[in-house]
Amino acid sequence: MIKRAENSDLQEIKKLTEACAEAMIAQGIYQWNEHYPSIEKLQADVEKKELFKLVSKDVIMGIIVLTPVKDEEYDPINWLSKTENNLYVHRLATHPEQWGSGLGQELMDFAENFAREEKYESVRLDTFSLNKRNHKFYEARGYKRLGNIYFPKQSEAPFYCYELLL
Repeated sequence: MIKRAENSDLQEIKKLTEACAEAMIAQGIYQWNEHYPSIEKLQADVEKKELFKLVSKDVIMGIIVLTPVKDEEYDPINWLSKTENNLYVHRLATHPEQWGSGLGQELMDFAENFAREEKYESVRLDTFSLNKRNHKFYEARGYKRLGNIYFPKQSEAPFYCYELLL
């Protein structure tokens, strides 16, 4: 089941993101670290009602942030949709023990269905350039790679921006 996260979920969600960061670093993927995502960032996501959790047997197995707010880092990208009526995906994570089990697909199905129901024109996101598994994941779902952005606190390597027109 996927539903909005609450403040009482924050510690469990933070542990999930820390496990993801450790597992990615072990694979040489420096996408997340001790600075990102911070508990403050996750709490702000909850307060804005933009953080959703995937729960199985009372355990949070994954998260996703869905927001209509376009970060300024995205300004240089030549997006496919020419309006501002777009949904942005951030902080998609599933527990490393569940990687490859379809939970990421379930969260993205939820995001795309949510976007359609709310009448957004597209779904936009970014993913780390060195995370080749994510590139295949999004491209297999029909997302188009459009350009690069940078988050120096996370990595010197770029992040690729993707968009799916609905």
